[in-house]
Amino acid sequence: MANAGEKQPLVKPGQKEVPCQFIQARHVLAIWAFLGFFVVYCLRVNLSVALVAMVNSTHTESDLNDSSECEAPGGFSNTTVHATGEFNWDEQTQGLILGSFFYGYITTQVPGGYLALKFGAKRLYGFGILCTAILTLLTPLAARLGGLPVFIAVRVLEGIGEGVTFPAMHAMWGNWAPILERSKLAGFSYAGAQLGVVFSMPVSGLLCASSFLGGWPSVFYVFGAMGCVWFMIWMLMVHETPADHPRITKEERVYIEHSVGKKQHLKTPWLKIFTSGALWGIVGGHFATNWGQYTFLTCLPTFMRRILKFDIQSDGFLSAVPYVALWSVQVAIGFVADYLRSHGYLSTLNTRRLMNSLGLLLPAGMVIGVSYVGCNHVWAVILLTLALGSSGITMGGYMINHLDIAPKFSGVLLGITNGIATIPGFLGPQLVGIITNNNETIAGWRIVFIITAAVYVFGTIIFVVFARGEEQSWAKVKPEEEEDVVEKSMSSIHATVQNAPYDQEVLIPAPADSSS
Repeated sequence: MANAGEKQPLVKPGQKEVPCQFIQARHVLAIWAFLGFFVVYCLRVNLSVALVAMVNSTHTESDLNDSSECEAPGGFSNTTVHATGEFNWDEQTQGLILGSFFYGYITTQVPGGYLALKFGAKRLYGFGILCTAILTLLTPLAARLGGLPVFIAVRVLEGIGEGVTFPAMHAMWGNWAPILERSKLAGFSYAGAQLGVVFSMPVSGLLCASSFLGGWPSVFYVFGAMGCVWFMIWMLMVHETPADHPRITKEERVYIEHSVGKKQHLKTPWLKIFTSGALWGIVGGHFATNWGQYTFLTCLPTFMRRILKFDIQSDGFLSAVPYVALWSVQVAIGFVADYLRSHGYLSTLNTRRLMNSLGLLLPAGMVIGVSYVGCNHVWAVILLTLALGSSGITMGGYMINHLDIAPKFSGVLLGITNGIATIPGFLGPQLVGIITNNNETIAGWRIVFIITAAVYVFGTIIFVVFARGEEQSWAKVKPEEEEDVVEKSMSSIHATVQNAPYDQEVLIPAPADSSS
């Protein structure tokens, strides 16, 4: 049953509908945020493919004893299954390398949300990606001259840079996304991440296989340069709030500010945040989704190559196929979620519960199926695609729920939940490395998939029990705080009038309606 907060109308009395204009300022923000996350995931996942070419797989004991359960699929070459790369790293070392990014990533989640409130989300998001891009350009040098310790250190630093991106963008949408557009605007921008995977995996495979372009180092040079170019455009095109935007229409600015309110400097209620059951409901959904997605993200190319015996170019393309499905679902599901809410079919809470449950339970069934199809290459690829694709439904669940329960502190909340949900980023690859070390078999990977399904089910239960759909009491501006804001605004207006020349007209805005 919906509580009192859930029964409140999503559109406030007197609030106008979306102004009719094809491309508006918030849509431009969504496009460049989309491209930003596209770059973010290109920089993050290129190593998953490049590592296959970097490692001398004929050297490791596990590959010398590799299972011959599956033959290369018809039409695909198997001549490159054993790569003669430069580095002699076993599966556990490779798991450590793939997970090292997330050791840095976890450290800047909560600070990222706080810094976005303090210094501005636009700059934090932009410079976070720029730092990662520069470090990516230095990756081949670090691996060849510095060895394993320096290589891992660079990956940790890249994680620190990227760690601020999601909290910063959530803080941006806290200022820019009208209530009835949260799911689709945020969902669209975050879907850029999956398109980045779709693009970077096959392109990384082609670059690694190209001796003309220099092999695996070119992967880091191409994507690092892409990040630098994106940064320059982002700083020119995007603005912190609607009030800061020089080209926004008056109608759009009024529409956004009437829906979400103007940016205010508020104290962060840390104790109430951490003791809120609604926060821990989001943590459950976020952790489970990330466990599955990060396990696929870092280890899927290895499974495709070592078990299903696809060559590196096919590996890159086929590893990207599930992310085409994931991207498509994430873009579409935001519109579905907002439609269900705006037309009164489901409350916000029940919409989030439905989306999150579908996005976790469907993949749970699919990954169990993968573990039992054996060497059937067609069904393995189909089930992996459906598993990862259907997990995108959670974009209409936990991922937008921060904006529902605390829009003014959404960046801080995402920093907390994404910080905890980053643990699968380094724990997952390490666990896969331990389970499959000297055991590259279908039975070994079956354990990996069953563990993933169990985490999905656990996350579903936590979210359904603890999630909430209405803005929490601790996240609302108290009446006395609203009066202070109005009083300060009026003082500023009077000062402006008194200091203005006698012949200058002064535009005095109407006081904000405290009920909004």
